[in-house]
Amino acid sequence: MTKVKLTINNNGSVKIDGDFEIVDMQGNEYGLQGRTVVSICRCGMSANKPFCDGSHKGHFEHNAVAFDLPPKKA
Repeated sequence: MTKVKLTINNNGSVKIDGDFEIVDMQGNEYGLQGRTVVSICRCGMSANKPFCDGSHKGHFEHNAVAFDLPPKKA
């Protein structure tokens, strides 16, 4: 089984790459039309949420640097 890869982009979206599905709160699947790569909005400005439409350009700053989470709570 291949892992799905999420890439947190600097100053932008979360890119999802792999074999995945995206559903709403009721479990209804978004029609991705065969796409295996999509970008999810992080800034809240997209007119096409949950998908990125590039509205963040020049209006959203975040330097994406990986770090370790604290230990999982028991």
